[in-house]
Amino acid sequence: MGIGKQSYGQVDGKEVFLYTLTNEHGLSLKATNYGTIITEFHVPDRAGKLEDIVLGHERLDGYLKATPYFGATVGRVANRIEDAHFELEGKKYQLAANNGPHTLHGGVKGWDKVVWEAAPEESSQGPTILFTYVSKDGEEGFPGTVTASVRYTLANDNAFQVDMQATTDQTTIVNMAHHSYWNLAGYDSGPIVDQELTIAARSYTPSMPVAHGDPVPDGTVTSVQGTPFDFTVAKPIGKDLPAAGGTPVGFDQNWVVDGEPGKMRLAARVREPKSGRVLTLETDEPGIQFYSGNFLDGSITGKGATYARHTGFCLETQRFPNAINVPAWRSQVILKPGQTYKHSMVLRFSVE
Repeated sequence: MGIGKQSYGQVDGKEVFLYTLTNEHGLSLKATNYGTIITEFHVPDRAGKLEDIVLGHERLDGYLKATPYFGATVGRVANRIEDAHFELEGKKYQLAANNGPHTLHGGVKGWDKVVWEAAPEESSQGPTILFTYVSKDGEEGFPGTVTASVRYTLANDNAFQVDMQATTDQTTIVNMAHHSYWNLAGYDSGPIVDQELTIAARSYTPSMPVAHGDPVPDGTVTSVQGTPFDFTVAKPIGKDLPAAGGTPVGFDQNWVVDGEPGKMRLAARVREPKSGRVLTLETDEPGIQFYSGNFLDGSITGKGATYARHTGFCLETQRFPNAINVPAWRSQVILKPGQTYKHSMVLRFSVE
């Protein structure tokens, strides 16, 4: 039980550390102040056997090469901004297009690729780390100097809590998200298609075709009923995966979480039948992106494993993608001086 710290290398002339958090039941995670990346997360199965259930790398250089946002905090704006531009208070902003014509997860060097300050401490709940980062005005094309924080708490009741906050000195846009790739059978166990998913959402925001590039949400909200995107009742991820479409095939959509945004409520539940591991996710955010690892193609290896298609899934609680370019959603992501952006998610681990 407690917090360990070891050197993990250097990035941009700054020292990078790897922290180990362990709760009183033996759950442990490793996280680095580079991108606030979670590199390992060890959770017991129904027999008490611990397994690392997040995809990642054993060394820092793996994350510095091609990595699909394994375990990181993505920002300043998570997900896609259509055609890499937006307008705010009458001014037009052009961003880097790092996903076809769109901006994805904050641009070329988003918050997943910077060194954060880290302050570990013991709390009454369990070991915790507060990460902080100051994103300067104009970074990746966004206005305003933003001071962001991410707190990881590995609670003694086997919950992992992520609390994100941000403030700004001028009007800007913020939409932070946590981007771990989970595989409840173990990071090296192969496809996640038999793991059973429930999403507490009766509607989703389909990605609509655009004139060029990958499709993005345009403000349309559609019922999941009668579609492959209906996870209101638990079903194996692979059951309707081919019918989800996409290139490559798989799920990569935003669901509208049932209930009132701003209040903590159930967003998703995943059960792995063989190990008995169960992950339950709660959030105060309006949306959740379920991504089934479609772009993993076997070209990335880490921790002795080859990450092939559909070998990990992401559950990214968030404001809606491309919100700044959708009149009905704009207010979700606009942050003004004197306001505080807040976003919490809690993952609870159990067995059955």
